[in-house]
Amino acid sequence: MSLFSRLTRTQLVDPAHALPGRTTALAAPGTHDVLGTPLQAPFPAGLEQAVFGLGCFWGAERIFWRQQGVFTTAVGYAGGTTPNPIYEEVCSGQTGHTEAVLVVFDPTLTSYSELLRVFWEAHDPTQGMQQGNDVGTQYRSAIYTFGDEQRTAAEASRSAYEGALARAGHGRITTDVEPAGPFYYAEDYHQQYLSKVPNGYCGIGGTGVSCPVGLVVAG
Repeated sequence: MSLFSRLTRTQLVDPAHALPGRTTALAAPGTHDVLGTPLQAPFPAGLEQAVFGLGCFWGAERIFWRQQGVFTTAVGYAGGTTPNPIYEEVCSGQTGHTEAVLVVFDPTLTSYSELLRVFWEAHDPTQGMQQGNDVGTQYRSAIYTFGDEQRTAAEASRSAYEGALARAGHGRITTDVEPAGPFYYAEDYHQQYLSKVPNGYCGIGGTGVSCPVGLVVAG
């Protein structure tokens, strides 16, 4: 990969120069291939949502669907500019989106803080615009929050985990914490990809540093 190509892929596109996208959303995915639950709203009353970006969304989604208290998961594109992008556009770096996972969970069975612990420990949040060998703005680490309570919890957990990483000799966290905007569902073949293709690629890997959950604001 040339230096110019790498820089292009690791710098967020100016929204004024982002791809135009489209007015029509991709075909709605059906039910979860593992959990058998719907991937799209309306969800049962009392459930809450979270959105995380932690590298290639295939492996990231599998980590979350395995968690107790998770009702459903889906992969998609978040944090960008282009409306209703397709995978190839996101991979071009010209939409501003991350590859993200939507997690719908039952707060009586798990907590947002527990999901944050899973998020931090599942990837390396110090790598900027990449995750391992996956390079590009779509692989950046990000938390997209719903309301002040999630934002406060996410920022507290980021500070706590950064301290833990520093003590273990790692660099500073580059994770974005931003209010959740539109979540654009990815193409159906991406949904629960590692259930459909059990030996498929998974680029997710953590630092081995535990997240101090007790310092995280309860969610």
